[in-house]
Amino acid sequence: MKNLSLPRPEAVLFDFDGILVDSEPMHHRAFTEVLDPLGMGFTWGEYVETYMGFDDRDAFREAFRAKGIDLDDANLAKLVAAKSEAFLRGLRDGVTAYPGAVSLVESLRAACRPLALCSGALRSDIDPILAQLGVARCFDVIVSADDVRRSKPDPESYALAFARLSERYVTMLTVPGKSVAVEDTPAGIRSAKGAGLRVLAVTNSYGAGELAEADWITDSLESVRIER
Repeated sequence: MKNLSLPRPEAVLFDFDGILVDSEPMHHRAFTEVLDPLGMGFTWGEYVETYMGFDDRDAFREAFRAKGIDLDDANLAKLVAAKSEAFLRGLRDGVTAYPGAVSLVESLRAACRPLALCSGALRSDIDPILAQLGVARCFDVIVSADDVRRSKPDPESYALAFARLSERYVTMLTVPGKSVAVEDTPAGIRSAKGAGLRVLAVTNSYGAGELAEADWITDSLESVRIER
């Protein structure tokens, strides 16, 4: 595994699913539990190709749109709640962090780097996992699907996360281009780039060719060294 050294960033903004933990299969199982009884489910391959990177709201909208069925806001809210309950049930078996993810977060925290989490997941899905991994204290800012109107690839979530970090670290942060987002999906890369951030992509979910828009690409966070 070839080591990758990144120049010192002013801040680091981490995606969540597919970067800290391998939770995408858990999300797919939760969607399946909710949608299969309605005849609206999708395969794992379809999830990777189309739905990964969406927040829950947009994933349900797309699933219904693909079937030519209207989905109103009231039923959407019920589906999102049911999926969240299914996902939380799956957490009872525990979660495993990707190699190098927790140690990188902790080393950046120890070096006093401003850190944010920027995810399309619900906050209720994120908090229990951060607690299990023991890194909740490391993040100055958490932006979840609850905080934005538009999910990735729209830049809203990363722009909001950087703005909130900037409010906390007025003298440390200058422009987004001097900070780094850590992502695993093409949608996430486009979101971060749209907010002006540089991007480190990890091939946990997609191949390097599909992540080519990133500034750096690595096979594992274990191989990454970020200058302090």
